[in-house]
Amino acid sequence: MNILVINVSLRPESKLKLFPVGLGYITTAMKIAGFEFDLIDIDAHRYSESQVEQLIRKKPYQIVCMGCIVSGYKIIKNIAAKVREIYPKTIIVVGNSVASAVPEITLFKTAVDIAVIGEGDVTIVEVLKAVTAGRDLRDIAGICYRKDGELVRTEGRPYIKNLDTLPFIDFSIWDTEIYIENTPESAKDSLPFPRKDARCLPINTARGCIAHCTFCYHEFKAIPYRFRSPESVVKEIVQLKKKYDLNLIGFSDELTFFSRKQSLALLDAFIEADLQVLWQCNCRADLFQKRDEELFEKFRKAGCLGMTYSLESADSGILQAMNKNISTVQFARQTRLLQNSGFATFTSLVFGYPQETRETIRKTIDCCIENNIYPSAGYLLPQPGSDMYDYAKDNGFITNEEDYLLSMGDRQDLLVNMTGMTNEEFEGYVRDGMRRCNEALNIGLSEEQLIKTQYYRASSKSG
Repeated sequence: MNILVINVSLRPESKLKLFPVGLGYITTAMKIAGFEFDLIDIDAHRYSESQVEQLIRKKPYQIVCMGCIVSGYKIIKNIAAKVREIYPKTIIVVGNSVASAVPEITLFKTAVDIAVIGEGDVTIVEVLKAVTAGRDLRDIAGICYRKDGELVRTEGRPYIKNLDTLPFIDFSIWDTEIYIENTPESAKDSLPFPRKDARCLPINTARGCIAHCTFCYHEFKAIPYRFRSPESVVKEIVQLKKKYDLNLIGFSDELTFFSRKQSLALLDAFIEADLQVLWQCNCRADLFQKRDEELFEKFRKAGCLGMTYSLESADSGILQAMNKNISTVQFARQTRLLQNSGFATFTSLVFGYPQETRETIRKTIDCCIENNIYPSAGYLLPQPGSDMYDYAKDNGFITNEEDYLLSMGDRQDLLVNMTGMTNEEFEGYVRDGMRRCNEALNIGLSEEQLIKTQYYRASSKSG
């Protein structure tokens, strides 16, 4: 059978190109299982719709596989419709959160035939084997599909407990150099060498998150947080650095460092291997709560340049509603400790909980100014499968789920306003706050860049 894999482009207008780690694991599993397939990487090449259609028509594909986060539902629907128009009998398989979060809508409102639920590393191989052999799908765990006008949901697939058993991503399947050459667009500030010389590929060290924020939905939301052994991570970095001449590593994790014990184990392995690569990471805002020279020094020796940890809001009531389990005191303490030790610090904000007011917006911006961080800010975008999505439906903010999915975009665009402010007031207060932060920290962003920006602030005004 002719098999096609498509990597969609969520933001075709952006210069930023990020390697699709999840699909990288999927294509690697397919290759190891012996399946040959073609790949249309729309995001890497920024193909136009007409170019994508020409590529789909290249040969009669019997199976088409793709995946996307749920905010890309419209893109999946459009591509699936085009595939169905060209090949009426082709089996269309979709994964990632567009499948896991809204399988019913994906299967009954689009041309998609099979939705892979949760981790797809094993499931995709079983699906392809069944389809190519003409076998029934009912015995495959972790999928949903249509049959006789009804939704069939098979038993859940057991999660992969030991991530070390997964093969490393096979980057040779992809036009990897395109992503490496795009590193200057994605690398954060504070690099010790010219940005044009940066060469980076992603490493996935963990799956999931130990937090359960009410605004969040991700592919591993219902699955325990798991992380790879230091030996496995080091081995992959060594291989990638040697093959692709990398000087940066991008940790493609929701959470890389979560405890002192786990941090020390990974850092010691990096130091012993003398990796000679630099990196930034995601951590909890309470990882550092006291002066810890040993840990700071090991982060430094291991190649760490900076850390990202979320503030989201400086209002205690909103933080409680978010289920963040992090306080502004902890955030400020960690920021001070890291900045005083020479690390760059980065954070993000979510505006738009029902409790949000002009005062809570001001309080949050004040916290960023006091801690010398220009944040990545956005509006609450209720994700299907999250508590806030259920809240939005229950309270009439979302009345037609597919219409909502079709309108989803980036969180920097206000889509649903659940505050007591008008849209004009809400957006005005946020923009005024970001403008004030920009001026107070002497960042120099234009009016258009205040919210929609790839800018990241270094750890200090002089950094």
